[in-house]
Amino acid sequence: MEKNFKMVAKTFYGFEDILAAELRMLGASNISAGVRSVSFEGDTGFMYKANLSLRTALRILKPLFSFKVRHEKELYQKIYAFDWEAIFGPDQTLAVSATLKSEKFTHSLYIAQRVKDAIVDKFRDHSGKRPSVDKHSPDIQIHIHIHENQCHLSLDSSGDSLHRRGYRTITNIAPINEVLAAGLLLLSGWKGQCDFLDPMCGSGTILIEAAQIACNIPANLNRKHFAFQNWRDYDRGLFEIILKSSLSKTRDFPFEIKGYDKAPSAVSKALQNIENANLSEFISVERKDFFTTAKQGEHHLHLLFNPPYGERLRVEPSILYKKIGDTLKKHYPGSDAWFITSNLEAIKFVGLRPSRKIKVFNAKLESRLVQYKMYSGSKKAKYNKEQ
Repeated sequence: MEKNFKMVAKTFYGFEDILAAELRMLGASNISAGVRSVSFEGDTGFMYKANLSLRTALRILKPLFSFKVRHEKELYQKIYAFDWEAIFGPDQTLAVSATLKSEKFTHSLYIAQRVKDAIVDKFRDHSGKRPSVDKHSPDIQIHIHIHENQCHLSLDSSGDSLHRRGYRTITNIAPINEVLAAGLLLLSGWKGQCDFLDPMCGSGTILIEAAQIACNIPANLNRKHFAFQNWRDYDRGLFEIILKSSLSKTRDFPFEIKGYDKAPSAVSKALQNIENANLSEFISVERKDFFTTAKQGEHHLHLLFNPPYGERLRVEPSILYKKIGDTLKKHYPGSDAWFITSNLEAIKFVGLRPSRKIKVFNAKLESRLVQYKMYSGSKKAKYNKEQ
């Protein structure tokens, strides 16, 4: 039996605990949450499964080796000494990235260049051939991290960031990141336990991620490629077993997932992306203005949405957020409403007291995921009185 090895999953700030929970559910061992990362252990099959299934991971790194380094010459020598031909061949392309937290090593681009030089020189000296550099779509991606005098080299097993699920071919302005959408859904407690609505759905990302969670569909099922498939030790048969096993764990979803958007172009794009994800039977999208809608039926409803901002915002934030609060209060009793906003001042215009505020980042924008529990009947009266 193959021994387990350490890996590191990268993620967004605030998602460390939910990523650790995902890893625990998948069967990882020795899980430890860091800052924007979670370390864990598993075998090669688990590395394949992590790339295929994790919703809140951006990439999975496989550490190669670590060593102490005192100066640039020593860095070059130790990188050169490694058996790179066991991992890939001279006919493949590579890229190197570096992150540094050191007084001796301060120029990340230069360090990445020196690491690349050592690898390329090793191939040329041994075989007379050298791999080429491809910064956009390399076969092999190598990460170097130097903290003071400790150097760590890792292979990126994912390639393109794992937020590139493969289903989103057309988008609106500033579409929400797929990993961010999945993380917000998991933070909101969404498990597919009731009807779901995104009333400002844009190109449909939140809807698709919600459906995948509800049906337990692997997050990256629609991706065409992972970087580990370029490695010399890639086991195609093992990957196919992992894929088949993951698909056998999907489940039925007896509720409805709906999206609204008032822009015809957004509705069209959402429907196309939903079709790309093979989820048309689970999701419906209608052209509607949320502020003219009301909750349908008496069943509990889970809402999560990303209100427009910046280029997408055509009204004053105070007016927009007041309308959100008024619509929820008047027309959506018996609902659990969540939305993300980077306009921290505008939250007060909602006119409702948030049940929760969770700090997250939307790209580089510090944001809040806020929750409003909209009660019905006597609970609604009690809730409104508390306001």
